[in-house]
Amino acid sequence: MLEFPLMNERPLLVLASNSPRRKDLIALAGLPFEIIVSNVDETPRANESPRNYVVRLAEEKARASSLFADASQVVLAADTTVVDANALLGKPADPSEAKRMLRQLRGRVHQVYTGIAALRVSDGHLVRDVCVTDVPMRDYSDAEIDNYVATGDPLDKAGAYAIQHAQFQPVASMAGCFASVMGLPLCHVTRLLLQMDVLPSAEASAACQSFLKYECPVFKEILAPQVSPHFFQNGGTEGG
Repeated sequence: MLEFPLMNERPLLVLASNSPRRKDLIALAGLPFEIIVSNVDETPRANESPRNYVVRLAEEKARASSLFADASQVVLAADTTVVDANALLGKPADPSEAKRMLRQLRGRVHQVYTGIAALRVSDGHLVRDVCVTDVPMRDYSDAEIDNYVATGDPLDKAGAYAIQHAQFQPVASMAGCFASVMGLPLCHVTRLLLQMDVLPSAEASAACQSFLKYECPVFKEILAPQVSPHFFQNGGTEGG
């Protein structure tokens, strides 16, 4: 994975996130990148919809990080939140709140919203997108919740869970974008970067499915409107 510039030459792409999960996912696009993170206020506005919230934060993160980027670079930013009955579930403040969130989500379907923004520093051109994924949670026990929270993993996760956690495995099944629930919908990112004349690897979707061990049923639908057929080559099973 290339995260930082080599020999004083900065890469075209900037990732405005320090999330290990987002770094792993954007690396699958096959593009060198560097990390520039700037803090923004993540407080939701009054009566702000989940969709508007994540897209606004993605844009604000991109603009804030662009202040430290070169004119030759494109900044990519994302924001993810868990939504249950239109209520935003951010990162829990403590183990007690993490347990409450996990009990609330147990045995039900909620949504994960991930907003993304790409900003071309040279002229300020910005494009945005959002991915909404239904997430059905399994009926895990109170003991499983206690054991999972004791690991500390939920405390930096929206909704107090990581979909990819090998031991807890909170999700019953998936029929949407797995990568988006992890924090970066790679096919949506591909669409935005192509609008910036930044060309991700044609094998990014296949790499994503292989990395996640997930056969994605939606990647062709997401990519088809803007992506040429070669992006579907060498794809194996459908991953996204």
